[in-house]
Amino acid sequence: MGSLSDIGLAAGINILSAIGFLLAFAILRIQPFNDRVYFPKWYLKGTRNSPRHSSNVVSKFVNLDCGTYLRFLNWMPAALKMPEPELIRHAGLDSAVYVRIYCLGLKLFVPIAMLGLSVLVPVNWTSETLEKTKH
Repeated sequence: MGSLSDIGLAAGINILSAIGFLLAFAILRIQPFNDRVYFPKWYLKGTRNSPRHSSNVVSKFVNLDCGTYLRFLNWMPAALKMPEPELIRHAGLDSAVYVRIYCLGLKLFVPIAMLGLSVLVPVNWTSETLEKTKH
């Protein structure tokens, strides 16, 4: 059985890796050389041009606008609030299904986690199992 410090270390590693992956996704998403990966539907519609046609060599590969790095997570609340038909037109059916599964998961697991924690934490706190494992 793991000790409390082992559980805390595992939780810390998981939280830091989740934040790292989210930041990597967000930063790679705003780089011009990844546009075809992150916005393929916009290319098919013709609403987005290839960054390789720009005159500046550096701006073909790196986004030099500092404002976009400060607002790199603004798309998340907008995507969650967007009506489903508009989300399908904008990002595709797979994105709409992903948002639906994400919202369903939040609606199911947040109340279950709160209920579980409200029962399990007091039970663990008042039991003497943790004190017995220290010896």
